[in-house]
Amino acid sequence: MAQWSDPRVTGTQSSLAGVGTRAGDVTFDAGLRSHMLKVYNYMASGVLLTGIVAMLFAQTELARNLMVNPSLMSWVIILSPLVVVMAMSFGQGKFSAATLQAMFWGFAVLMGLSLARIFMMFTGESIAQTFFATSAAFAGLSLWAYTTKKDISGWGSFLVMGMVGLIVASIVNIFLGSDTLGWVISCAGVLIFAGLTAYDTQRIKSEYFYLQGTEMIGKAAVMGALTLYLDFINMFQFLLSFLGNRE
Repeated sequence: MAQWSDPRVTGTQSSLAGVGTRAGDVTFDAGLRSHMLKVYNYMASGVLLTGIVAMLFAQTELARNLMVNPSLMSWVIILSPLVVVMAMSFGQGKFSAATLQAMFWGFAVLMGLSLARIFMMFTGESIAQTFFATSAAFAGLSLWAYTTKKDISGWGSFLVMGMVGLIVASIVNIFLGSDTLGWVISCAGVLIFAGLTAYDTQRIKSEYFYLQGTEMIGKAAVMGALTLYLDFINMFQFLLSFLGNRE
């Protein structure tokens, strides 16, 4: 018996498959936009909270005393954000999304206490100018990384090596006190965290493909916000060494 198929049926099936694929793409794009928007909202809210806490704490007598006479409390304030970051990073598999979110807000507050010294060292105008310059650079780099077709995942190893070098150079300069080395460190810091902003944005975007529809997606939004927050704050501090005017 001859084998035959109705071409109209095949055509209809292909059309339905195409419609299904396009519908799936639309759903994926909408989910990705929602996820990235959540990441950016967390990150921006964290930066805003840090700024408010830093500005208010800098006006207190306690902050001024700690600035003039460093004590054990000074070290607690400086190191506590690092402890929270490590706890979030190593414990994200055990903590719920709500717990990670609460830890993120607590981290933002602690960072505000730690960065209060900025408002006592630099003029308010130069801080505002540096903040807006950092915001513009961050937005441009993150938008480029989100929209580009270029795969920049290969940047990761170079940026990590740059981070290690930056940390080593910063420790060395604590003992040397070299203005020239300090300037080089600041330049390198701006470039490294600019690169990390783009790299981390694309990495967070790529993670959504694997985590969509799982319980990890909520945790990924918080951890992504933490990563971008750190990129922003570090780029801001390095830029402030160039643009900041001391009191």
